[in-house]
Amino acid sequence: MTNTNTFEKRKKVIYDFICDDFYVPMKIKEIAMVLQIPREHRDELKAVLDILEEEGKISLSKRGKYSKGQAKRLTGIYQAHPRGFGFVAQEGVDEDVYISEDNTNGAFQGDEVEFIITRHKEGDKRTEGKIVRILSHGTTKIVGLYEKCKSYGFVSPDNQRILNDIYIPEGKEKGAMTGHKVVVELTSYGGEHLKPEGFVTEILGHINDPGTDIMSIVKGFDLPTEFPDRVMNQAERVGKDVSEADIAGRMDLRGWEMVTIDGEDAKDLDDAVSLTKDGENYKLGVHIADVTNYVQERSALDREALKRGTSVYLADRVIPMLPHKLSNGICSLNAGEDRLALSCIMTVNLKGEVVEHLIAETVVCINERMSYTSVAKILEQQDKEEIKRYGHLVPLFERMAELSRILRTRRHRRGSIDFDFPESKMILNEQGHPIDIKPYERNVATKLIEDFMLLANETVAEEYYWRDLPFIYRTHETPDEEKMKKLSTFINNFGYHIHVGNEVRPMEIQKLLGKVEGTPEEALISRLVLRSMKQAKYTPENTGHFGLAAKYYTHFTSPIRRYPDLQIHRIIKENIRGRLNAERVEHYENILPEVAMQAGLTERRAEEAERETVKLKKVEYMKERIGEEFDGVISGITKWGAYVELPNTIEGLVHVINMRDDHYEYWEEQYELIGEHTRNVYKLGQNVRVRVIGADRLQRVIDFEFCEDVFDQQL
Repeated sequence: MTNTNTFEKRKKVIYDFICDDFYVPMKIKEIAMVLQIPREHRDELKAVLDILEEEGKISLSKRGKYSKGQAKRLTGIYQAHPRGFGFVAQEGVDEDVYISEDNTNGAFQGDEVEFIITRHKEGDKRTEGKIVRILSHGTTKIVGLYEKCKSYGFVSPDNQRILNDIYIPEGKEKGAMTGHKVVVELTSYGGEHLKPEGFVTEILGHINDPGTDIMSIVKGFDLPTEFPDRVMNQAERVGKDVSEADIAGRMDLRGWEMVTIDGEDAKDLDDAVSLTKDGENYKLGVHIADVTNYVQERSALDREALKRGTSVYLADRVIPMLPHKLSNGICSLNAGEDRLALSCIMTVNLKGEVVEHLIAETVVCINERMSYTSVAKILEQQDKEEIKRYGHLVPLFERMAELSRILRTRRHRRGSIDFDFPESKMILNEQGHPIDIKPYERNVATKLIEDFMLLANETVAEEYYWRDLPFIYRTHETPDEEKMKKLSTFINNFGYHIHVGNEVRPMEIQKLLGKVEGTPEEALISRLVLRSMKQAKYTPENTGHFGLAAKYYTHFTSPIRRYPDLQIHRIIKENIRGRLNAERVEHYENILPEVAMQAGLTERRAEEAERETVKLKKVEYMKERIGEEFDGVISGITKWGAYVELPNTIEGLVHVINMRDDHYEYWEEQYELIGEHTRNVYKLGQNVRVRVIGADRLQRVIDFEFCEDVFDQQL
């Protein structure tokens, strides 16, 4: 076998030969003859030529002749990094291409660029590239903090990926003063020695005004804040009470016992549940608001919903996909009111298998609007007051808990992965200021609703997969082998192991998470596992869901707040009514790839906006607690310091420059910071006490320092 060094040397010889000024295009046999390469090494020569062609260094003509070539030009979207380098994301390609600071060619965050590959992926080294041309600018507006300077001004962008301040000429500031958060429209993207330039289009308010911070995020992510008049008018027209004409032809379930179970604050109730016993089997009904009855394809409402893609849940507000007249009104399954639904009614045996099911257009009337808290009080705490108040429904909740355990056990056996990261629950006052932040913990009620929705999603996905009709699936691909190998190497440091063969299985990940549960390194390893996996996405093809260990999966249960759910409801209803002819099938085959792509883009935008809002409110909360001390756990160790997570989910950094008792070295293999003189050790999972020393609202970071007695406490 040829070793790597020998292969690289031969590759260079062949490349230099083809690039020689006197070289004329030749076929592989001619190259072999000139270079005196024996016949038995022709396969190796072909392999070298193939690699050189793939790298764009040589080209192959239709006649089979090789000559010096130009690097293949590719296109993608540039994502800048605050440190100056960046990455290019290509559609349909999982791994981004690294662009060094010297090779950005002046590209701006969000630009569509043309680039070439300068080095292909090799071992731990990722693919690198160079931007050769900017095709179009993706960022046209920027949100930031205005600062007046003599006769002109500057705007410091909120988005840390935009590396330069924006120059605002005199008279283009629209009356903005120092401290105002503003929206700027760019007129120039700058150059080597020139800053980007623009003019102020909107003043959002002073940085200290209530609501300005969140509105800055809304505008920064270009989230729509108002519905167009034509959309509101249409919502007003269609949002009428359910009539006899609406009910005609539907399965009438108004006599069935069913409830909604949601958070106390929820107003858009799009799923209800019913559950009875049929002998040993369970008859589970998952009833979903029939939003498509009110949002017709290609209507103003539909086009706006597709544009928004999803509802966005921020700390102090919801930006809905549909107007409140629909989302909180006629489409919401409010208790005691007739509502149109699309129901998935499943017969489930004691093994948790769906042995029979029916998907039907229905009319329902909800018996009770329940909260997760109330149901958990009944099932977990045996709260006498709650049991007395909802006595007639207690048997229903007990059946639900039984079935939930069966379904969860079945999913666990097949390898379904359950990441249980605590989400942050924000308690805000009327001015939007955080007065408390705590973990939002899942309880028995949240879990049982999750179990029932997952089962309905799988059941619907499987039926429509076998019907071989156009559909949108929620897919999650098998993790990249290289990333799994890196993860395997990392966890070996902690004494854990995962089998990484041709294809890692969900069960391997599930077992690993089970082993680390309750250990000091649980948070770190769980996060690294999550980062090693691919993102779930919407696709017209069913490729299964790795994380759930499911062969078939879709999003069926939230059409009020997710467009893919709304889209598949439309397909299901046309199929039920026998209207899915060849013409309609072709129509859906044509539009679904674009719908899936748009849903993915808006989903990522919403997630980023929600994440930034949470970070902002955590910083705001800690800014008032400078100097206070808290107990926490070291959740991450890096060469620049230790991350500490508090019980309320807030995380901050103890930077090495703030570890003043010693000079600390980062021991990568052990993931520890060790004092050079004191030999003090900071490691994952260590209980520590920290003091808040900084909270930067613009950078959205929190700084801690270790309290002096941190090691005394351990002795």
